[in-house]
Amino acid sequence: MNESILVVDDDPEIVGAIAIVLEKEGYPVRRAYNGLEAVDLCLDPAVKLLLIDVMMPKLDGLSALLRIRERRNLPVIVLSAKSEDTDKILGLSMGADDYICKPYNPQELVARVRSQLRRYTSLGDVHAEERSGQIVNGRLSYDPAGRVLRADGETIKLTATECKIVDLFMRNLGQIFPAEEIYRRVWNEDAFSCENTVMVHIRRIREKIELNPKEPDYIKVVWGIGYKMEQHGAEPR
Repeated sequence: MNESILVVDDDPEIVGAIAIVLEKEGYPVRRAYNGLEAVDLCLDPAVKLLLIDVMMPKLDGLSALLRIRERRNLPVIVLSAKSEDTDKILGLSMGADDYICKPYNPQELVARVRSQLRRYTSLGDVHAEERSGQIVNGRLSYDPAGRVLRADGETIKLTATECKIVDLFMRNLGQIFPAEEIYRRVWNEDAFSCENTVMVHIRRIREKIELNPKEPDYIKVVWGIGYKMEQHGAEPR
């Protein structure tokens, strides 16, 4: 792997811990400890991804992100102890591609880094226009004609039943489906004690498409009602 990742946090121990995790995966890591250093180092085209904390001296992470975005379009993952939705929305609206709350799961961190790098390198640009006929929803793209689902540009292998569930969700983004309705539409049978059957298939799909299946970004439970495919808008620039 040739990608160099810049890790920025004012806590050297956190930077060191993240570096160890990423270097074990073969990623070269550069280190910085405030926003000003981050802006300077990101001018180097060898830096392919930025992991940056929000609260830092000299220049906070979000202010640094704004300056970086004026000069480069590279993937940026914000690390923050703030987990409120408003903080996440603010970070994404200011140009971040992803947002991870501390304390983070090392495997999830690596998965999200790999996902962002793959989107920028194999796809050329994550902001590319969707291809004709495809349904694009955040990291996911679905070709209804070919019944092909891709996550970060990679084809996801689905069983026939899983594909029918995905087809239902992707054609109806944001719409809530009770388990009984999913069963009737997918299995073409009357629903009777179908909750566990549907749940098992939903779990398998999550394992294939979600970065963290235990905290899904896409297929969500709407308690007391059913399931839905969360609609993700255009990626922030």
